[in-house]
Amino acid sequence: NPCIDCRIMMHRRAKERLFEIGARFVITGEVLGQRPMSQHRRALGIIERESSLEGLVLRPLSAGLLSPTIPEKKGWVDRSMLLEIRGRSRREQIRLAAEYGIRDYPCPAGGCLLTDAGFSRRMRDLMRNSEISLRDIDLLKVGRHFRLSPSSKVVIGRNEGENKRLAVLAGNGDVFFTPAKDVKGPMGVGRGDFLEMEIDKSAALLARYCDRADGEDVAVEAWRVPDGKKRLIRTGGMQQETIESLRI
Repeated sequence: NPCIDCRIMMHRRAKERLFEIGARFVITGEVLGQRPMSQHRRALGIIERESSLEGLVLRPLSAGLLSPTIPEKKGWVDRSMLLEIRGRSRREQIRLAAEYGIRDYPCPAGGCLLTDAGFSRRMRDLMRNSEISLRDIDLLKVGRHFRLSPSSKVVIGRNEGENKRLAVLAGNGDVFFTPAKDVKGPMGVGRGDFLEMEIDKSAALLARYCDRADGEDVAVEAWRVPDGKKRLIRTGGMQQETIESLRI
């Protein structure tokens, strides 16, 4: 079961972090019965056993329905304060978020992203080529991804919603790409080591997805976030064969 395998992997990494930071147990947001393949009682037990964390995984949202953990038995956590949420509905979690004034939380839908072939492919590429950060993970969820070199990649939006999301995800040091004002097309974010060659390649990629007549050059603006000097690049667009060789 890929979802169980993913959770085992994450729990093993969490166990490594226990020793690194001097923590005593792991807390997760798992809910009993929320995922039929990976969050039933037997699966939760398998995950703990396979990650060598038996008794050390506290699930506050459903703890009242599960056997007491070591943190509860030792009095590190007050069991009476833990919840008894179960099932696939997120109604109670959404109610609690409203009660505590939490408004910025992920959409409660979909399954494990690592079971998505495209996302997994992009994740493997990221793990092979760079250190992983939360901002890099967020970027994996958006757009078309292209590997320009072992230390650089560019992501190009597929629609207006993704263009807006890329504008938000572009961080200091990234290179932002957008068509000139008179051209309709996507936006792009370059991340990593971007010199003139990488900038030119990214502009050609972006131009390929712009509205233009065959053979017509496109003007693409590029600048380093947050306030780098804008560079205007005119390009006829990259050949499809080259695009496919770069696609992640």
